[in-house]
Amino acid sequence: MDFLKVSSKSSPASVAGAIAGMVKDGVPVNMQCVGAGAVNQAIKAVAIARGFLIPTGVDISCAPTFSDVEIGGENRTAIRIAVYVHRINAQAGALTVDDTLGMVS
Repeated sequence: MDFLKVSSKSSPASVAGAIAGMVKDGVPVNMQCVGAGAVNQAIKAVAIARGFLIPTGVDISCAPTFSDVEIGGENRTAIRIAVYVHRINAQAGALTVDDTLGMVS
């Protein structure tokens, strides 16, 4: 599984564009962050990406997990963030959400 690697120096707007592009292409989105600053940038990116996607009828949510990774021969704890895709259906004034778990068809 490939990950978008987010650092504390990553631009949230750029990461958001990558997230939105992957969602629109139907590619599963997973991010990997090491450190509080990286997690902060990743969460900001998810919030920005929601703003890009909601007007197109797609919403996203995310779920974090811990993961042990090796970086430069050193073991570190990373946070991996899975992005879930939901299609928004507005019918007769009611709003329903269909979970598609990472893919938009």
